[in-house]
Amino acid sequence: MSALLQHPGYEEERLQRLSEQLPCRGLQAGMLLSLMGQPHQYSYPSVFIYGHRSSGKSHVMQVLLKELELPHATVSCVECVSVALLFEQVLLSFFGGDAASLLPRSPSLSDFVRVYRQQSSQSPAKQTRYIVMEKAELLRDADANLLPVLLRLQELVEDNVTVVLLTEIIWDKFRPNTGCFEPLLLHFPDYSKGELQQILSRDKHPSYSAEFYSSYINILLGVFYSVCRDLRELRHLAALNFSKFCEPLAEGKVKETDTHKLWRNMEPHLKKAMQTVYLREVSSLQWEQMQQMEEKENGAMRGLSAHTHVELPYYSKFLLIAAYLASYNPARTDKRFFLKHHGKIKKTNFLKKNEKTSNHLLGPKPFPLDRLLAIFYSVVDSRVAPTASIFSQISSLVTLQLLTQVSHDDQLDAPKYKCAVSMDFICAISRTVNFEIVNYLYDFL
Repeated sequence: MSALLQHPGYEEERLQRLSEQLPCRGLQAGMLLSLMGQPHQYSYPSVFIYGHRSSGKSHVMQVLLKELELPHATVSCVECVSVALLFEQVLLSFFGGDAASLLPRSPSLSDFVRVYRQQSSQSPAKQTRYIVMEKAELLRDADANLLPVLLRLQELVEDNVTVVLLTEIIWDKFRPNTGCFEPLLLHFPDYSKGELQQILSRDKHPSYSAEFYSSYINILLGVFYSVCRDLRELRHLAALNFSKFCEPLAEGKVKETDTHKLWRNMEPHLKKAMQTVYLREVSSLQWEQMQQMEEKENGAMRGLSAHTHVELPYYSKFLLIAAYLASYNPARTDKRFFLKHHGKIKKTNFLKKNEKTSNHLLGPKPFPLDRLLAIFYSVVDSRVAPTASIFSQISSLVTLQLLTQVSHDDQLDAPKYKCAVSMDFICAISRTVNFEIVNYLYDFL
């Protein structure tokens, strides 16, 4: 790989360090070095580097500039919400704070070019200066003149400066309709499976051998490579699941070479992790705690109905919770549970002779649709309009046999339903939406 980074303007030792820091990107780094040329020579005015996310564009560029000690300004187009911030950051990086203060409060492109020319004439560039624009696709939403000016900035400021645009989209979607200076294009392809294996294996755990960690990465890529080729996401998944992979080894049940048993222990855990690829619903620590809690509850969950594993939409879960409360709570207790200013009411004041038996032992009672919706709007944590979507979800719950319609089909004005799920099932559903249903059940007061 070091052969790809041979360049007459730099020492072999530096180029060797570059090769070590840029695995599987030697070809692209070599092409960039060729484009840059000798440090004191004029480089091409603008370079357009494109490729998918996590393909090494920013990393290669930053390592080259830092290791070769080239003057550069790195500008994030996400952080620079205005052109004034962009101009300030460039002048600050090259000429210091005094130069940035020369810009007016709302600088135009001509102001930036004028200040830059003044400063470069006072301190001319001994080496090529580089302006690296990250997330450059956001420049398309800026002033129409900004991109054409940046592409030919070297000509306008009469200085040895090169603008490098890093983006995820192709040049054809960048090119202005009015035309502009054409930059040099350099494509960064996605990492192949073998390259991902090589890169991720470099993060080996110090307590285990390199071969053992490489076999773990091979298993991980076998599961996730078909759905995710993002290096950052794969690196996150590798760090997150490695402790689970090592569990049988730490307990002394298997050896490092017994990859088949390690895989069988790891397979169900990876399938669960596959549901959260690219999502950051919870932190890594919370994910590990959730997995530990699930393992403890596995014994209790095995005896539950198969309905427990049915995936429901968000509002359908609250509709089912409201139906359960309507079935097992007396109607006159709704005021106590769902009104803020209901006053102090003791349970003994509610009890009648026929209510001393638990409602859960008597079974679910029918309730009208308007009561179901009233409870639903009370327990859901956001404002929901009574749209057709809500009513269609009630029909879906009936189709899934989670609710039972007890009124006749021709009774359209006030249909009645009964909840057909168990206490264990509704508790499992409530946990997924962080709702403590026990606090709203009359039997548990």
